[in-house]
Amino acid sequence: MNAVEVLVVGAGPTGLTMAGELAAFGVRVRVVDRALDRVHESRALGVQPRTLEVLAGLGVTDDLVACGNTAVRLCLHAGGREREVRLFDLGLPDTAYPYLLFLSQAETERILGEHLAAAGVDVERGVELVGLTRTADDAVATLRHRDGREEHVSASYVVGCDGAHSRVRHLAGIGFEGASYPQTFVLADLEADGVAGGATHVFLSGRGMLFLFPLRRPAGWRALAMRPPADAPPAGSAVTLHEVQTLADTYTGGTVRLRDPVWMTNFRLHHRAATRYRAGRAFLAGDAAHIHSPAGAQGMNTGIQDAVNLGWKLAQVLRDGADPALLDTYETERAPVGRMVLRFTDRAFTVATSTNPLIRFARTRVAPALLPAALAPGFVRAAAFRTVSQLGISYRRSPLSTDGPHGPRSGPRAGDRLPDVPLPDGGSLHRLTSARGWHLLCGPPTVRSAGEVAALARRYPGRLTVHRLAAPGAAAALRRLGVRPGASGLFLVRPDGHIGYRAGGDDLTPLMPYLGRWLPS
Repeated sequence: MNAVEVLVVGAGPTGLTMAGELAAFGVRVRVVDRALDRVHESRALGVQPRTLEVLAGLGVTDDLVACGNTAVRLCLHAGGREREVRLFDLGLPDTAYPYLLFLSQAETERILGEHLAAAGVDVERGVELVGLTRTADDAVATLRHRDGREEHVSASYVVGCDGAHSRVRHLAGIGFEGASYPQTFVLADLEADGVAGGATHVFLSGRGMLFLFPLRRPAGWRALAMRPPADAPPAGSAVTLHEVQTLADTYTGGTVRLRDPVWMTNFRLHHRAATRYRAGRAFLAGDAAHIHSPAGAQGMNTGIQDAVNLGWKLAQVLRDGADPALLDTYETERAPVGRMVLRFTDRAFTVATSTNPLIRFARTRVAPALLPAALAPGFVRAAAFRTVSQLGISYRRSPLSTDGPHGPRSGPRAGDRLPDVPLPDGGSLHRLTSARGWHLLCGPPTVRSAGEVAALARRYPGRLTVHRLAAPGAAAALRRLGVRPGASGLFLVRPDGHIGYRAGGDDLTPLMPYLGRWLPS
C-alpha cells in the first residue's frame, strides 16, 4: 500500500492551492483528478483582492495580475441609456491589489498548475476516488486509474476539493443541504460587437439581466443571461449561437452582435452547504463544502481561501507536531464565511432575477438612476467593495484569536486580516509576512525587550520571524496597526496573514502561553 501525508482530491483552483500550500511547507502531497485535462473555459473569472494577497505567499500573484485585466469599468444599460459606475478599482490604502482582477479560470488553473509542477508535484489525471475508509490513525483511499487499475493509498489526511458532486463528501457521509434555483442560464465565451472594451456591461430588464464580462482568453467576452421560464432546456444541453443571439437581443434591443463562440452551455444554479467541513481525517474545501450563484465573484475565491486556511494548519500538525486541535479551527473559521457567502449571493441573485413588480422596478428604474451617484463618494464605494473583495473577513471568535493586555484601541484586532502599508525601504507589511510561517511584528521594541525578541526568534528557527518596526521609518505601519506615537505593540501574524495575537507594550510574557498552545517549540 502506498502512503502519503495528504491526498488532495480535485485539481481545480482550490485543490491546486491546497497542494501548493502543503508543498510550500514540505508536506508530502498527492493530487488526483478524474478529469483528463484542466478546464479551458473561462468559468470563474473574478479574482478578489484578498485572494491575490493570500496567493502572494505562493509567488503566483504577479503572474495572475500580468495575465488579467485590472482596469475594468462597470456600465449599466437600462431604458436606452448607459451609465458608468466606478466599482472595481477603488485605490484602497491597505492593500496592494485595490481592484477586482478579471481573469479566466483556465488561466488561473494554468498558473497554479505550473507553480505546483515547479514545486515537484504533478497532478495525476484520470484518477478517480472510489473508496474511502477512515480510522483513528489514517484514511485509506481507493483510487481507480484510467486503465482500470485500482490502488490503495494510506494518507494521514484526505482533502476533498472535488466540487459540487464531491466523492470525498459522499464517502465521508457528510450531508449537503440546500436547493436548486428554478431558472436556467446560458453561459458563453465568444466575441461581441457593439459594446466598449475594458468594461463589464450589464443590461437590465424586467426579466433579469444580461452580463458581458471582458476577457483576454479564451475569447474576448463572457456572456451570461437567464433564459425565459418557458424556454428551459436541460442543463448541459447543446446551445447554438443563434439561441444566444436571440436571447441577447431581448436584453439589448439588437444593439450587440455575438460571434465566434469558443464554448457555450446551459446550466442551473444551486445554493447548498455541507453540514460539516470535517469527518475525522477527511476535510472539505471549496465547492465540495459550499456552492452558490456566481453573484459577486465569491465562489472560487472562497475556495482558494479555504485551502490557504486549512493548508498551513495541516502542515503545522504534520511537520511541527502541533496540537491536532488546531485542525478543528478550520471549520470554526471557514464555515461562518461559507454561510455568509451563501446569504450574500442568494440575496444578490434574488434581486437580479426576481419577477416581483417592486423588485423589477427597483432593478430597472431605481438602481440605474441612483447607483452611480450613491457610489460616487469614495468611502461608500470602499465600504461596499471591502465586503465583496473579502478584505473584511475576520476570525475574531476563533480559538486562535487572542487580544492580549493593553491592546491598541483602534486598528485591527486578533482574528482580523493584517492590513498592508508601504515601508520606507520599498517593501510593505505584506511583503514582510509573505513567507510562509508565523511572523511577530514588534513596534517599536525597547532596548530592554530587544534581547528577549532575539531569543524568541532563536527558539522557533525557520518557523517564527521577528520584525522590529522602529519609528520613525515604520510610523505609517504603526499607525495602520493602531499604535499611537510613543507607544508600542506586539502583533503575531499567522501563516495565512491573519492576526493571531495582539497586545500593547513590548512585554512578551503574556504571549508565551499562546505560543506554547499553538506553536510548540
